[in-house]
Amino acid sequence: MTIYETEVPGVGHKFELEVDGGERLVVIIHHDGKRDVYRRPDPDADSEQLFSLTGKQARQLGSILEGAYFQPVELDEVEVPLGEAIIEWTEVGADAPVAGETLADANIRKRTGVSVMAIQRGGDTIPNPGPDETIETGDVLVTLGSREEQSSLEELVED
Repeated sequence: MTIYETEVPGVGHKFELEVDGGERLVVIIHHDGKRDVYRRPDPDADSEQLFSLTGKQARQLGSILEGAYFQPVELDEVEVPLGEAIIEWTEVGADAPVAGETLADANIRKRTGVSVMAIQRGGDTIPNPGPDETIETGDVLVTLGSREEQSSLEELVED
């Protein structure tokens, strides 16, 4: 990740972080400690302000992002007792081609390689759903499969 730093006379410092596809996250740190956070969708676009933080709020957020409160596990470096398989939760998007189909008709296992272990629908969980269970927009599919298979499922069910 590339970070650009620029002094903004009379204001403070500006930091720009490159994120996916040319998008940038812009942070302006004012001399008085206030932080403004912006998003710039591409290099030629205007920045859109997302939020402002006090110095204290910025330090708290920074601690959270750094992992002081919760340290996530980097899945690419973890060995799990399921071998190459991992469990993922993937939401079915509004434009997913499988929305409205039964599990049998969607043929998810054959198309992606993952096994659907459960469906979360609102506050309810349908464990071990049968082939006649219909997949609905907004459902969260709980699946077991390799990282590659999980990626195939994401492409199939997300917007």
